[in-house]
Amino acid sequence: MSEKLQKILARCGLGSRREMEAAIDAGRASINGQVAKLGDRAEAEDVIRFDEQVVDTQRAANEPCRVLIYHKSDGEICSRHDPEGRATVFDRLPRLRTGRWIAVGRLDVNTQGLLLFTNDGELANRLMHPKFEIEREYAVRVFGEITDAMVQRLRMGITLDDGEAKFTSVKRQGGEGMNQWVSVTLNEGRNREVRRMWEAQEVQVSRLIRTRYGQIGLPKSLPRSAWKEVDLETVNYLRQMVHLPAEEKTLLKVGDKVRNRSARIRRSVRKYQIQKRQNDRSAN
Repeated sequence: MSEKLQKILARCGLGSRREMEAAIDAGRASINGQVAKLGDRAEAEDVIRFDEQVVDTQRAANEPCRVLIYHKSDGEICSRHDPEGRATVFDRLPRLRTGRWIAVGRLDVNTQGLLLFTNDGELANRLMHPKFEIEREYAVRVFGEITDAMVQRLRMGITLDDGEAKFTSVKRQGGEGMNQWVSVTLNEGRNREVRRMWEAQEVQVSRLIRTRYGQIGLPKSLPRSAWKEVDLETVNYLRQMVHLPAEEKTLLKVGDKVRNRSARIRRSVRKYQIQKRQNDRSAN
């Protein structure tokens, strides 16, 4: 049975379906030696190339779906490469035998907190799609007075340049003086949406941390710039949420504590941060 090429490439971990559509449109993929175009379909026996490299669809089909939780630090960017030499969220991720890690959404350079990665482009695409309305939670430090009328407007919905936006919940968490902490949730992830919503109320966001994605929270023991692979149950929670079949395999072993041992992670992160500071000083 044939499938659309962008879906095959996404499942092979080469990127999200949207990224693969853009790549096909740019002429980076071929089927049986012919440059592919959007809408083309392929079958199991077809030879597919991406960036002139043969795509091993069979090997990719045998790779289990994997998901990482990453604690993004402020100052890191969500691009794979940065011409300015800044640290990226991809720098410290583990190597894959096939495919590559795909970020589920983005956080801007000054935002920290929970970021998910997967080797399954179809899963990434669905988790980012607005129709599934997956709840995101953020801790926000706001500089300025927060009034009840302001909170009510943000709950009911306000108009931004790219359409209406609203928080599904707004909970005050206290603070000192004009700096107040607020917990907010929303069901989409548009560019800088949380910051823009508060700025529309004429207050400034001085700190922003994503603390939850769906029911997956940011582990308190996970240092900044560190990752943790989730178990099969959590992988299937995400897959079920976006109507994908359950995964049956995992590379994690029962009782495997080496990968996520806190002390080892912290030592590795400290070494990475020291090297990053040295590189920054050399660049300046």
